[in-house]
Amino acid sequence: MKITEDIKNKVNDIVDAYNNGREKKYVPRFQVTKGFLFLDRDDDAWEVSKICRLKYKGKMDNWEFAIYMYSSSSYSPDECFFPGIEFVDGTVVGAMKAGDEAYYI
Repeated sequence: MKITEDIKNKVNDIVDAYNNGREKKYVPRFQVTKGFLFLDRDDDAWEVSKICRLKYKGKMDNWEFAIYMYSSSSYSPDECFFPGIEFVDGTVVGAMKAGDEAYYI
C-alpha cells in the first residue's frame, strides 16, 4: 500500500515528538510506492544506524515490523527473539521503543 503525503506528515510528527529531548534521534526514510518506512537512528555526529523497517498496512496503528539484522545486512519480519520485541504493537512509537531496546542507546 502506497504511503501518501498525509501519512508521511503524520509519521514525521510522531518521530519528531518521540525525538524531542533525546540525544540520539530517529530519522525516517520512505519508499512510498512500496509502502516502506525505514527508521534509522542518528547515534552520533558520524553515523546513522539502520534499526527497523515498517510496511504500511492501511492504518497508522497497523504497520508490519521488520528488525534490521546486521549479521545478514537485511530486514527480517520473522525475527522475534530480540530485546524489545514486547514493544512491537503495529505503531511507529512501538517500533522506535523496540529499536531502542534491540540496539541499546
